[in-house]
Amino acid sequence: MAKIRLVRMSAYFGRTRALREINLDIPEFNVTAVIGPSGCGKSTLVRCINRMHETVKDARVEGDVLLDGENIYGPGVDPVQIRRRVGMVFQKPAPFPTMSIQDNVAVGLNLNGLALNRGERAEIVERSLRRAALWNEVKDDLGKPGTSLSGGQQQRLCIARALAVEPEVLLMDEPCSALDPISTAHIEELVLELKSQYTIVIVTHNMQQAARVSDFTAFLLGGVLIEFGDTKQIFTNPERQETEDYITGRFG
Repeated sequence: MAKIRLVRMSAYFGRTRALREINLDIPEFNVTAVIGPSGCGKSTLVRCINRMHETVKDARVEGDVLLDGENIYGPGVDPVQIRRRVGMVFQKPAPFPTMSIQDNVAVGLNLNGLALNRGERAEIVERSLRRAALWNEVKDDLGKPGTSLSGGQQQRLCIARALAVEPEVLLMDEPCSALDPISTAHIEELVLELKSQYTIVIVTHNMQQAARVSDFTAFLLGGVLIEFGDTKQIFTNPERQETEDYITGRFG
C-alpha cells in the first residue's frame, strides 16, 4: 500500500525545473532510498513531500503529492500540519544550541501548541529518546545542552525531536554524511528498527548504505525518475542502463 503517491510532480526554482513529472508510489512501513548523483534532485524530492520546498523563494510544485490519498498541496491544507505528519531529519545534525537535550526533543510539542503537564512532557521526551536509541546514553544528563553530545548522538537527538510529535512519515536527507562509521552504523540500525512504525524515505549518496537499509530504491538523474523498484532487483538486475552505470561506478 502506498503511503505517499507522487503524480506527475514537478518542482521549480523560479524558471528552473529541478524535477520533471515524477510518478512514484512510496510504500507504507518500508524504507525507500533515493539515490543519484549530486544535483539530480534527491533533496528537492523529499522537501516536496512535506512542503518544505515552497519555503524557498520563488520555488513551487506542480502535480500532486498524495498522503493517504489527500493532496497535500490542495486548497486549505495547512502546511504546518503536513510537517507534523511528515517529519524530517537533515544532513547536518542541528540541535538548537541554546536548549537542553530534553528541550530539544520537546520543542516540536510547543510549536504544535500541545498543552502538556510536566509529567506528560517528560514521558514523551523519554519515549522519543528511547525510540531514537539515545535514552540510556543521556538519561542522567537531560539538562545539558544538546550541542554537548557527539555528532552521532546529536543526529539521534534530532531524530528523537522529529519523532516526539508522532509523525507518520520520516524523511532523512543524507543523515549519515557528516558522521563517522560507528555513528553511521547506529543510525542504520535505528532506521531498520523504526520502519515497523514509520514510513521512511532516506536520501543517500552511499550505495552500500542504500543496499543495507532500504526495501525499495528510486534512482534519479537530471531531475527525472529513471528507475524504481525492489532494492535487491535495482542493485543486482536493474532494467535501465543508466541505473547499472551509476550503481557500478561507470556513470559519467
